[in-house]
Amino acid sequence: MSTAGYTPLPQNPQDDDRDDTERSVLIADSQEAHAGVIKVEAAQRVYGRYSRWFLFIGLGLASYIYSLDASTTYAYLTFATSYFGEHSFISSIAVAQSLIIAVGKPVIAKVADVSSRGTAYVGVLIFYVLGYTVIASAPNAGFIAGGIVLYAVGYTGLQLLTQIIIADITTLAWRGLVVSLVSAPFLINGFIGSNISTAVLNTIGWRWGYAMFAILVPVSLAPLIFTLLWAERKAKRIALLDSNKSRSRENSRQRSLSDISVSAMAVFLRSAEQLDLVGLVLLGAAVSLTLLPLTISQAVSGSWKNGSIIAMLFMGVVLLVVFAVWDLRYASMPVIAPRFVKNRSVVCAAFIGFFDFMSFFLTYTYLFSFVLVVKPWSLVNATYFIQVQSVALTFFGILAGLSMRFLHRYKYVLVVGLVIRLAGVAMMIHSRGANASNAELVWTQILQGFGGGFAAVSSQVGAQASVPHTDVAIITAIVLLVTEIGGAVGNACAGAIWSNTMPSNLEKYLPSLTAEQRAELFGSIRSAASYPLGHPIREGVISAYDDTMKIMVTTATILSMIPILLALAMPNWYLGDKQNAIDAADLTGRSELEDDLEDEEEL
Repeated sequence: MSTAGYTPLPQNPQDDDRDDTERSVLIADSQEAHAGVIKVEAAQRVYGRYSRWFLFIGLGLASYIYSLDASTTYAYLTFATSYFGEHSFISSIAVAQSLIIAVGKPVIAKVADVSSRGTAYVGVLIFYVLGYTVIASAPNAGFIAGGIVLYAVGYTGLQLLTQIIIADITTLAWRGLVVSLVSAPFLINGFIGSNISTAVLNTIGWRWGYAMFAILVPVSLAPLIFTLLWAERKAKRIALLDSNKSRSRENSRQRSLSDISVSAMAVFLRSAEQLDLVGLVLLGAAVSLTLLPLTISQAVSGSWKNGSIIAMLFMGVVLLVVFAVWDLRYASMPVIAPRFVKNRSVVCAAFIGFFDFMSFFLTYTYLFSFVLVVKPWSLVNATYFIQVQSVALTFFGILAGLSMRFLHRYKYVLVVGLVIRLAGVAMMIHSRGANASNAELVWTQILQGFGGGFAAVSSQVGAQASVPHTDVAIITAIVLLVTEIGGAVGNACAGAIWSNTMPSNLEKYLPSLTAEQRAELFGSIRSAASYPLGHPIREGVISAYDDTMKIMVTTATILSMIPILLALAMPNWYLGDKQNAIDAADLTGRSELEDDLEDEEEL
């Protein structure tokens, strides 16, 4: 059976390795669409010329504010923690943030599926504003951590929902390009953001740097939220009037809901079942108990021999096994369904993201602190440098999207990107030293951005191509979930390496200082950078950083080899003019394969 927009090449037989029975099952599964998916498909018949432009403008504003946030607030955390004398607390905060960003994705994806995309946007906006308000008014580092946890829910929601909406409204041929264009504001904010963050730190301070986003984010998201809610409201009426299939799906859902008790407890239990709340709690606890000991081991007596550390690691592993058993065997609506585990594209894309992010954060978590100490750069130049990789990611991501548009394949782009990224990470082994030239340091970031831009866009499109529209939101969330957990692991490993090597390295290179003086250098970046280059203390700190960074970048280089092997194992899906490569559905949810089956039934 051949369909328009899905034309396997002879050299890629894996593109068409599903028989008619498997495809029929996939189509049947896709018909059990969530309300959010039904509304999105119906909305494609709602948008007119002007409303579609409002949608694009709304996506543009949301993408811009997301980019401006990412390009500025990272710099504030270093000074916010140093303000309270807790600079080494950065990695622990980063781990907590990464965990929320990871675990929050499937929750938000299911909310968007069960309710609607617009409703989910309203929820993440509330968390976004509340989190930054708490950080801006924080009386200590603990409140900063708490605020970042709240903010992380909004941040991950904004990131995920934007990707989901793009998958909703674009075909496979154009999706990579649109995904990359949404990141285009990084080309501007990579430099503007550095000036803004520097000006904020030098004038109104880090508190207002966070507080301004509590105002800017609602203003920027308002057009998109308004357009989505308007389209969903109108699409519901159109779907009920014009689409028999949508009407039957909605009526079926209404009947199932009518059988449920109206009590608050019944509603809660139903929501918990749909969201797989048990699985999410188990996953969050397992990952937290496994990763947090890596960053706090140095702060407790006995370090790795401490009973609490051993108990946390043991319970983390046990809960991870319990989560796997629960989700794969007992959960009625699991976060990670068995069919996803059997999907080679999804599994490979998820673990490519895992190891890529782990490698990235091993080199990036303390990179800003490293250049502030090792290089005689001004604050604005240091922030320019730290944005180089983000700018390169965006620029080469757009090139990747263009390449996939004309190649109609993603695997070639993915493999080439991962090889280039490996070269950039390996180059840091030499350039981590104080004697590395400025050009060499910058090129390490450009190469990593080059490869990362190619890999990020292509792997996501490859995973989305392998599932019907019904599964796109949760698959996107799962891939990003595993990817973010990789980031959390990388952050935790960076924190563990930092906490367990920097104190001894400072003692090695600065034996004449007291323990209190070394503790101050370890805890505050301002103290470490206050001595001029050439001063014995500054040179001792640089040598300590050098030894610590060597461990981080060497480990990152080894890890960067794994994604290349995973990429080679992925099917090379054809990227045609359909929503996915499985049922050949268009953006309104109609599938040529489905039409064929209906015609056969009529005959």
